[in-house]
Amino acid sequence: MSNTVSISELKAGLKPRQRLLGMDPGSKTIGLALSDLTLTIATPLEIIRRKRFKDDVARLKEIVEKENVGGFVIGWPVNMDGSLGPRCQSVTAFSNNLAEHFDLPQTLWDERLSTAAVERTLLEADSSRARRKEVVDKMAAAYILQGALHAL
Repeated sequence: MSNTVSISELKAGLKPRQRLLGMDPGSKTIGLALSDLTLTIATPLEIIRRKRFKDDVARLKEIVEKENVGGFVIGWPVNMDGSLGPRCQSVTAFSNNLAEHFDLPQTLWDERLSTAAVERTLLEADSSRARRKEVVDKMAAAYILQGALHAL
């Protein structure tokens, strides 16, 4: 049961003033970022510390309702050679599980090097190791979402 669509179909399915929610799902956290109403700028939002999937869904439902989210952009961890590894399988399962709880379109967005790019930016900004660990997932979600917004 998948709601996965292309990025152009995702945009076409949005109602006026709906936002996109970017996600960087990992095994321990889900980094979140939110687009602005014009679908131009991605802003880091928060990090969900993963416990049970139903708890993650409950928090996502709160955000979807509060922020008028009309679709999801989910980081797709393709290997550098373009192949799909075990992390892609994990994200596919996450995406399919989301589709059971949300009647919203979603697109899987190639996130190669997103975390590395964010880490480099944070290092250049002289962020402490603790601060980098605290923000890297939501910054990576914003990086992923920004890439998708640029493609629009």
